[in-house]
Amino acid sequence: MLDYTISSGNIFQDLGFANAEEKLAKVKLASVIADILEQQQITPQQAAQILGLELEQINNLSNGILKEFTIENLLTYLIQLGQNIEIMVTNQQTEKSQPKINVVYQTIA
Repeated sequence: MLDYTISSGNIFQDLGFANAEEKLAKVKLASVIADILEQQQITPQQAAQILGLELEQINNLSNGILKEFTIENLLTYLIQLGQNIEIMVTNQQTEKSQPKINVVYQTIA
């Protein structure tokens, strides 16, 4: 008997949240934003100015408190941080598979 459950790869789905794919995509996008802010050594005050947000909102974004942010907001912030965004739509692989949203961050050296 197993003492653990193997994850589906989406903690929100595993916990039974509605809109699990969207929630995971938001977390991944917020993580990319946090990575970019760190890589570019942008302070929270500078980030607030660049993104047009209050300092509290920057803190929420950095801490994964994402209720007030939409995917569209997060994509807009990435553009404001000088990032290109590419959206690719593909067919569902099989009838049994669940449709999903996938976020991939690719840095160009």
